[in-house]
Amino acid sequence: MKTMKSLKGKIIRVSDERATELYQEGFKYLPKSDWKEEVRDVDKGVHESPVGAGFAHKDTKSNKPSKAQKRQMRKTL
Repeated sequence: MKTMKSLKGKIIRVSDERATELYQEGFKYLPKSDWKEEVRDVDKGVHESPVGAGFAHKDTKSNKPSKAQKRQMRKTL
């Protein structure tokens, strides 16, 4: 899967084969993080609603290190 952006600014996710076709038509490659911000995380308003309405998600982050952080800690030892 590839993330592509049209000349008009629309961000889409497509297969590798379709991405090569779209690239020739003028689409540009984008990082997946741009797609996450623009397309996937559109329903942010649900998480900001008061308790009891909508989903019951945690709004706080844990201090658990990521895999990359763990790997770096092992290298420094």
